[in-house]
Amino acid sequence: MKDDAYWIRDQVKAHNKWFEESIPTIASENVMSPLAKEMMISDFHDRYAEGMPGKRYYQGNIYVDKVENKCMELGQKLFGCSFVDVRPTSGTVANMAVLFALCEPGDTITTTALANGAHISTAQFGAVGLRGVKTINYPWDQEKMTIDVDGARKLLLESRPKVAQFGLSLFLFPVPLKELRPTFDEIGCTVWYDAAHVLGLIAGGQFQDPLHEGVHVVSSSTHKTFPGPNHGILLGNNLTDDLEKRLRRAVFPGVTSSHHLHSMAGLAITMAEMEEFGKTYAAQIVRNSQALGQALHELGMDVLCPNLGFTKSHTIAVNVSKVGGGDQVAKDLEAANIITNKNMLPGDESSIRPSGIRIGTQEMTRIGMKESEMKEVARLIHKVAVKKEKPEDVKQEVKELKKHFITVQYCYGAGAPAYKYHDLI
Repeated sequence: MKDDAYWIRDQVKAHNKWFEESIPTIASENVMSPLAKEMMISDFHDRYAEGMPGKRYYQGNIYVDKVENKCMELGQKLFGCSFVDVRPTSGTVANMAVLFALCEPGDTITTTALANGAHISTAQFGAVGLRGVKTINYPWDQEKMTIDVDGARKLLLESRPKVAQFGLSLFLFPVPLKELRPTFDEIGCTVWYDAAHVLGLIAGGQFQDPLHEGVHVVSSSTHKTFPGPNHGILLGNNLTDDLEKRLRRAVFPGVTSSHHLHSMAGLAITMAEMEEFGKTYAAQIVRNSQALGQALHELGMDVLCPNLGFTKSHTIAVNVSKVGGGDQVAKDLEAANIITNKNMLPGDESSIRPSGIRIGTQEMTRIGMKESEMKEVARLIHKVAVKKEKPEDVKQEVKELKKHFITVQYCYGAGAPAYKYHDLI
């Protein structure tokens, strides 16, 4: 019914207004540039393409092929790699493609445990388990919030997995790829890295470079520190012809049909923008994360890894078990228009009531906030989480701060509204 359609439109408009007045700190989100966003409502959205450019199963892809070829070319240049597939429709779909290409049911892979920051797709109830693959978790160094190198080396030599998988949703520090590379070579395993959270930092030269540190295949989403559309990507370097073919087949027809052409075009534009602005953007993200961690720490909050500078990525982790736990604190912050999420920390057993919250700075950075604003954000978080001030009172301070930061930066057309697009919404 017409009333239902316009009711839905009103909810989307209300959501936009809410985020325009909120501080966004979800580590897995970002805002696209206006130019990239325009691709999402182009005619590419309404079309279909199966296969690779020049080898489609549908006609009507003359311009789609040109854009997709350019997208792959930009990816090769940005990440210094020889293999790019931009057809996965999300990060998890990209992970599924890698699983189909590399693993058979019954195979063993090594991964990080969920409580130590892994993504759900590598859990037994996620894509890995549904593929019938067995997982063994790396030993974890809780003080350094990363994989224990000596324990991992021993585990790899004993279990001799078919695939060694790396990548986190709570990604504070690089994983020890260089240190473990001799072990990878000794056992002959394939090394897979899920870069979803840190792809933009990698592109900007502010994190480790997995493809040049022993990794064969990188899978990723494209909408976190990499500020593109909700989409996916696969990257590789010096792959064998057989592995490249298996990856291509796993993407199509394995886990995709048409691959969301509007998102692919938005991804291509984001790659071009990251080539020009990525280094500056990524460096500011890391500086903001460390500044936010320091500010919260100085206010007495239990930010993980204070002796290591809190983080080398876009994310910090805060143990709030003494002030209500992650679930309650995240809800209270949301009521104050500070949008974050509860998160498991090492030792937690429940994802429903974990001890931590996860805070990301990539979107705050994208809309122009810098170190001085991180101090103000820390003060507002502390008011709600620790001092237990009424969220509705703090909300007014949040709105006052945020009204100065509502335009997209580090892109072509910088300064355009971040939370309003066109007259359609």
